[in-house]
Amino acid sequence: MLKTPLLAGAAALALFPLSAAAQDHSAHDPHAGHVMPAAEPKAADAVDHSAMDHGAMSHGPSATPAEGSGTARLPANEGGHSGLHIDAGDEWMVMAHGFAWGVYTDQSGPRGDDKAYVQSMAMLSGEKTTEWGRIQLKSMLSLEPLMSNRGYPNLFATGETAGGEPLVDRQHPHDLFMELAARIDVNVGDNARLFVYGGPVGEPAIGPSAFMHRSSARYNPEAPITHHWFDSTHITYGVATLGYATPQFQVEGSVFTGREPNEERWGIETPRFDSWSLRGTWNPSRSLAMQVSHGFLKEPEAFHPGENEHRTTASIHWNNGRGLSATGAFSAKNRDPGATLTAWLAEVNWNIDDRHTLFGRIENVKNDELFSDHDDPLHDVPFRVSKFQAGYAYRLPISGPLNLALGGSIAAFDKPRALEAAYGRNPIGATVFARLSIGH
Repeated sequence: MLKTPLLAGAAALALFPLSAAAQDHSAHDPHAGHVMPAAEPKAADAVDHSAMDHGAMSHGPSATPAEGSGTARLPANEGGHSGLHIDAGDEWMVMAHGFAWGVYTDQSGPRGDDKAYVQSMAMLSGEKTTEWGRIQLKSMLSLEPLMSNRGYPNLFATGETAGGEPLVDRQHPHDLFMELAARIDVNVGDNARLFVYGGPVGEPAIGPSAFMHRSSARYNPEAPITHHWFDSTHITYGVATLGYATPQFQVEGSVFTGREPNEERWGIETPRFDSWSLRGTWNPSRSLAMQVSHGFLKEPEAFHPGENEHRTTASIHWNNGRGLSATGAFSAKNRDPGATLTAWLAEVNWNIDDRHTLFGRIENVKNDELFSDHDDPLHDVPFRVSKFQAGYAYRLPISGPLNLALGGSIAAFDKPRALEAAYGRNPIGATVFARLSIGH
C-alpha cells in the first residue's frame, strides 16, 4: 500500500492552485452550468451545446428550473446537461453526456485500504417538444460492475452487500442500468404541466438530486458517506411518478420498489412497487431550489428483513450562475422497528475561473451499521461521525465537448473515542483523480 502521508502530501499540493490561478475572476467560468444561449451549429446535424437548458418550462428571467436526476429540480442557473446534442429530425433532440474517472484513493487506519479504480456514467436521452407538451426518453448506464462488488474504500460509508456480507467502509459500485425511463409532460395552462415519469429503472420523488448530478459535487471523486440517507433510491427497479409543475413549484408522488439493488449488477431486477413517496419543490429564483420529501421504503436493506423505513429529507440548492454552487441537506431515517438515524450534508463547488476549481464537503451522520458482526459488542450501536473533505481540480478543455480535469482531495474525520480501536486515532483519506467528460 502506498503510504497515506505521501499521497496526502500529493493531494495537498493539488489543493493549492499555482500563482497563475490569481487571475482576474471577473470573467467567470463559461461552463459553470448556468443557462446560456444555444451555440451556433457546427454542422447541419450536430451541435455542441455547452450548457443548453433542456426541459426549462419558461423563458422568463427568474423562472427556468433545471432538471436533476429522475424528476428532481435544481436552480435554473444550473442550466441543462452539457455535452453532445444532435438534431435527429422530426423535432427530436438526442443528447449524449457522461464521464469516466480514473481514481486512486488511500484511506488510512486499521480499517483503511487503498485502491485504483474507474467510475463511469453515460447518459443518452431523446427529447421532443410538441404543441401539447414534451416527451423525454432517458437512459443512463455505467461500467462500474467491472469493478469488484466490494467497490472502493470510503471510511465510514455503509450500505448494500458484497459476497453475502454487508459493505462497511466501502462504497458499492453502481449497476449497469442506472436509468431506463420515460417522462411525458402535458400542458394544462400557462406555464403549468402535468407529468408522468417511470420505467423499469428510475428514481422516485424523494430526496435531493443525486450527488453525481449536482454541480456542487461535480468534481468530488467520492460518494458521500450519507449516500444511503439521501441518494440510495437513485437506482430503483420499478418507478412510477405523477406530478404537477409550474416554473416556481412542483409537487409529485411516486410508487416504487423499496429494496435497494442486489449484488448482481448487470441485470434488471423485478419491480415490486411496494413503497411510496411525496415531494414538493420550490424555485423562488433562478439561483435557488428547495425541496422537502417523505417516503415509506419497504425493507430497503437485504440484511434487515422485516425492517421498513420512513425517510424524511429537506435540502437547499444554490447556484449563483457564475461558477459557485452549494447544497445543504438533512435526512432522517425512521426505522420500523428501530431507531431514527439522522444525517446532515453541506457541499460547495467554486469554479474560480475557466481552469481552476475548489470543492469541499462536510457530513455528519448517525450510523449503527459500522460493526456487522453480530458477536461484536458494538454491533447495532449507533455512532455519530463527521467527515471533512476539501479538494482541487484543474480543468482542461480537449476538443469540442470533451474535457479533462485533474485533481485531488483530502478527508479527515471526527468520531467518538470508542471507535479508535477500529479506526485509529486520526484516520485520513487521500485521493487523486483524472476525470474525462463529455460536457462539464
